[in-house]
Amino acid sequence: APPGHTQDGGQDTSFRWQCVDQPIGKLLFRRFLEGAPQFAAAGALWSEIEAFEQCEDAEREESAKKLRSRFFTPGGSEHCGFLSAGATATPTGEGVAWVGGNMAAGTLVWLT
Repeated sequence: APPGHTQDGGQDTSFRWQCVDQPIGKLLFRRFLEGAPQFAAAGALWSEIEAFEQCEDAEREESAKKLRSRFFTPGGSEHCGFLSAGATATPTGEGVAWVGGNMAAGTLVWLT
């Protein structure tokens, strides 16, 4: 199916298509997150994850530690309690890989 359409020819209304793949949808969703106090931490997490995706390999481990401390740890400065236990689990090996196209919309997978 062409981009933006489902296999049956209908319009793709998934979160990924509307708020990640589409620049205007992504911008509007980010503004929504940043403009609502109860979602500000989620907006900050999204921004930091995108910065993480752009950082050099040598910086990734330290950057990942900062992300975990700030967003994944209860009591962290912007703890995102809505994240699943699997998304916030402590790594068991070195390095991280992000499945699903990009970290912000993908699933965290810790390499062993």
